[in-house]
Amino acid sequence: MLFHKLTATSLGIGYIGKGAGTAAAVVAALVWYGVSTLGYEGFLPAFFATLFIIVLGIWSGNKVEPIWGKDHGRVVIDEVAGMCITLLWIPATPLNILVGLILFRFFDILKPLFIRKLEALPGGWGVMFDDVLAGIYANIVLQIFIRFN
Repeated sequence: MLFHKLTATSLGIGYIGKGAGTAAAVVAALVWYGVSTLGYEGFLPAFFATLFIIVLGIWSGNKVEPIWGKDHGRVVIDEVAGMCITLLWIPATPLNILVGLILFRFFDILKPLFIRKLEALPGGWGVMFDDVLAGIYANIVLQIFIRFN
């Protein structure tokens, strides 16, 4: 169970309390930028890492929900996954990552355009897929921002 608690909380970030989701998204953005500066900016590795995070989040979400309750605030791996989706196919510049972070948090917090409905999915699916859709929306808007900037 320790593995799933560490995974769901993104190595403990979820335990910080208020603002844990934003903190997890910021850490994910910083890691994304750091990895890109090392030359690992290819789409396939980023895509498969993001997919792995989503699958791990569903699995761990299913395991911790009976203990902590539905979509508990400690569970922040969904924010990590959403932030990763936001940054797929995006040049990893500081400006793009900052705008992506703002857009992702906007969609994740306000939950417009059917995002809230996905929270009703059972277990880890509901935990993860509202943030997956928030990440998709943020990515689309960020792509538009980049094209017209």
